[in-house]
Amino acid sequence: MAKFTKDEFIKGISEMTILELKELVDAMKDELGIDATAVAVAAPAAGAQEDAGSSTKTVVLKSAGGNKIAVIKILKEITGLGLVEAKALADNGGNVKENVAADEAEAIKTQLTEAGAEVELA
Repeated sequence: MAKFTKDEFIKGISEMTILELKELVDAMKDELGIDATAVAVAAPAAGAQEDAGSSTKTVVLKSAGGNKIAVIKILKEITGLGLVEAKALADNGGNVKENVAADEAEAIKTQLTEAGAEVELA
């Protein structure tokens, strides 16, 4: 039997209809005993283990400081949140962004700190 590369397999799947994909999943379940839901659940867990060893950070807002309006504007820009959500984050603190590259986390921290916020990286 011919062996497919990952790219060839993905290209083939991307050209399938939804009905063909369902038939493929059913066939994999019957022929190979593979349950697609188990794979979907296991994949993020495996990714989380890989991320644990990498240099990702979580940006945590401790306090918006005295210039809350500037901090809210930055939060909206960074997170894509609406005004109400960004204001709630500025008021209550919390995670601004999770699992971002260390250099991006530092840049976000610098932006928020320059606006007067108290930020830490976890």
